[in-house]
Amino acid sequence: MKRFFGFNEHGTTYRKEFIAGLTTFLSMAYILFVNPQILGEAGMDKGAVFVATALAAAIGTILMGVIANYPIALAPGMGLNAFFTYSVVMVMGIPWQTALAGVLVSGLIFVAITLLKIREAIINAIPQDLKYATASGIGLFIAFIGLKNAGIVTNNEATLVQLGDLTKASTLLAIFGLIAVIVLMVRGVKGGIFYGMVLTAIVGVIFQVIPLPGAIVSSVPSLDPIFGQAIMHVDEIVTLDLIVVVLTFLFVSFFDTAGTLMAVATQAGFVKDNKLPRAGRALLADSSAIVFGSILGTSTTTAYIESSSGVAAGGRTGFTSVVTAGFFVLALLFSPLLAVVTPSVTAPVLIIVGVLMASVLGNIDWKRFEIAVPAFLTIVSMPLTYSIATGIALGFILYPITMIVKGNGKSVHPLMYFLFGIFILYFAFLA
Repeated sequence: MKRFFGFNEHGTTYRKEFIAGLTTFLSMAYILFVNPQILGEAGMDKGAVFVATALAAAIGTILMGVIANYPIALAPGMGLNAFFTYSVVMVMGIPWQTALAGVLVSGLIFVAITLLKIREAIINAIPQDLKYATASGIGLFIAFIGLKNAGIVTNNEATLVQLGDLTKASTLLAIFGLIAVIVLMVRGVKGGIFYGMVLTAIVGVIFQVIPLPGAIVSSVPSLDPIFGQAIMHVDEIVTLDLIVVVLTFLFVSFFDTAGTLMAVATQAGFVKDNKLPRAGRALLADSSAIVFGSILGTSTTTAYIESSSGVAAGGRTGFTSVVTAGFFVLALLFSPLLAVVTPSVTAPVLIIVGVLMASVLGNIDWKRFEIAVPAFLTIVSMPLTYSIATGIALGFILYPITMIVKGNGKSVHPLMYFLFGIFILYFAFLA
């Protein structure tokens, strides 16, 4: 085992790797309870989604550890699950079974472009500023959903939105949870988001805002309500609407994974001459995890930036990922705790994740108006139209236009002009 993972070359031990794997798990364990809540709003069985989330995370993380030998964990991605539920299912009216098929197709495409080694060409085609804008826009979108679920922001017929009733017990609990998570993260507590959720749930139970669960440990819920639905509905991916959905799943997961891999690998000291060793293997593990996850019944899996907490704790090899995966499997026994994870408990997580995702706003070149306009509209249109796809589409339409007017049309990659046409058709089809 030591030889397989290269313990001596990386200067690590079983103890270091175990502690790192546990640290990573605690940092991202919140997804086990947040993902069922989000996908549950799409009409999916929460118990089944809980199982799919744990298994998808375990499989994807093991693949990353064994194939690429990286201490990086995978799980259904925040932002992508929000897009799945709130944009694809609730706004576009696409059944969750068909949406899962879209995730499956995007995963298969991801596997193909990884095997064909055309990753660099695609990454270079999309302007860096639009990548930052997409991540920031998704962050604002997620935060808006969190504020809405908390009751902090509510509907108003005259102004669309307004401040909610802050005296409601559920809203007060969400505000307490938000403050708790902020305090823990400001203090640098590893796994602060997870611990904040636990503390909020306990306070909710004490003050009878949340019902006490009937048990802590139980048998594993059935996966039958959602397992294999992606395969059964893959033949429905034929409309322009669904093609755009697939492209959005692919686009967001593609760059999210690439960014996370580089960030964590740089922290661990793996990057040499601005190149990531075994990048192809890492992307193959990630894309394969998307396929497995969709078949199990969950939205797109992706590499988690929380893996950096495990690296900080000393994780340097894929054995860290194997340990993390083991804890995800063990977590399958704790499904009764889903009963205490109400929107008041998950809302603070959505808001904080939104903050983290919006942190790249400062990397956008706001001084260049031809870049600022498409980037800004990409960002603001996601929460304002309640659609990640709409934000991406607007940005990809406006960018070639502003660059041509500026006289920089030749610097725009041909793929961007192709996407320009696709998204024009997308809006025409919607009309």
